[in-house]
Amino acid sequence: MVQPQDHPQPSARARELVAGAYDIHIHVAPDVMRRRIDDLTLAARFAETGLAGFVLKSHYVPTTERAAVVRAATPGFGAIGAITLNASVGGMNPIAVEIAARGGAQLVWLPTVDSANQRACTATDPEGATPPMWARLQAELREAGISADPVDVVGSGGVVLERTRQVLRVIAKHDMTLATGHLSAAEIDAVVDAAVEEGVRRIVITHPEFTSQRVAIDRQRVLAAKGALLERCFTTPHTGKVSWQTWFEHISAVGPEHSVLSSDLGQPFNPPVEDGLALLADRLLAEGFTEKDVRTMAVDNSRWLAGVK
Repeated sequence: MVQPQDHPQPSARARELVAGAYDIHIHVAPDVMRRRIDDLTLAARFAETGLAGFVLKSHYVPTTERAAVVRAATPGFGAIGAITLNASVGGMNPIAVEIAARGGAQLVWLPTVDSANQRACTATDPEGATPPMWARLQAELREAGISADPVDVVGSGGVVLERTRQVLRVIAKHDMTLATGHLSAAEIDAVVDAAVEEGVRRIVITHPEFTSQRVAIDRQRVLAAKGALLERCFTTPHTGKVSWQTWFEHISAVGPEHSVLSSDLGQPFNPPVEDGLALLADRLLAEGFTEKDVRTMAVDNSRWLAGVK
């Protein structure tokens, strides 16, 4: 296991640039798998480093009530609840989304570990890439014979299912943020079109460089033109699933104004969660991106998706 001293340290300049940002994608305890830090401890660290808040993501359970506890324990801190529409919450379940919304949830991830695309994905990570932590849990569920059927969002011919549209209408009603999860590029195209039709205002394409997504640049541009933001996660290149150069090229090709930075951190072997956005800032500055570019991606766009702008 990587020791803390082996992780890079963000510069003071980078810390200043990402001040006020929300990290819209983190995985911390309590969770069903081991995490680097718990949400209450992390909230204090975020506040100390000038970050405004985070979105608590779980692949398996809603985090709305957890977020409320964090806000009560850390007054003024923006802890945001979310729900991910995997089998453990009933899949494409509009009732679950409605209840989460009434409890204050802001982000709704479409299926991730239980998406038909993720289940069918045969693409392999580059040699040396670190596998996601949920892969082992998914394998254990299959071995135990309690794995659910894949959660579909589109039907034959790529037509968006009515159940999916019901979810989209709930998201639109509550002005929540739609995140596309681990859908395929073709599914993402169809769902974004349906989301726009149903009145969803805030849309983020979940780590388009991830192994099971691999959304091409031309498709990213089309999605950006429809109002979606492309999520650029720290862990995707850091764990070797894509090269840093490809990651930079995608941001440049689509435009920083259409990208949002997140960490996707919380794994025990990865850097501290509170360092993720600043580490990205240092990387981007070294690559020639401007301070304005970094502020737009890290702060302005993250706050929009968190529902605080």
